Amino acid sequence: MAKPQPADAPLYERDFYAWTQDQATKLRARARAHNSIDWDNAAEELESLGDSQRSEIESRMNVLLLHLLEWTYEPERRSGSWKGAIVEQRSRLHRRIARSLSLRTYPAKVLAEEYALARTIVAAETDLPEDASPQSCPFRLEDVLDPDFYPDGA
Repeated sequence: MAKPQPADAPLYERDFYAWTQDQATKLRARARAHNSIDWDNAAEELESLGDSQRSEIESRMNVLLLHLLEWTYEPERRSGSWKGAIVEQRSRLHRRIARSLSLRTYPAKVLAEEYALARTIVAAETDLPEDASPQSCPFRLEDVLDPDFYPDGA
């Protein structure tokens, strides 16, 4: 897992997402110099780069929740590759958050939405009906992100 940077490290190194948003704001606020830089689109693209950090968290949360649901509701199919996928998603989530501390609360904001999507995908990819899993996420965020948590203690 990536370690957070020291407080005196540049913002770019401490919190990439916050840096992209700050730089986009500064680009937009900058007095338009007489040069060929497309300030508005440069700011928009920089902001978009930061937004990709949030998209990655959403995607990793979805895959992680999908595998936790499969682990819970298809115990006969559990395998090392499923466990490996859970380990990988958690590790990548922790690294992304460590690189952009301003996004540390983002997984909580998208948990319900990503769970709903994961639930639908599990139903589509397995023989399980969608109502086999609860409508609201049965996992606490702390458990979802906990490297030692596997549903039903396995």
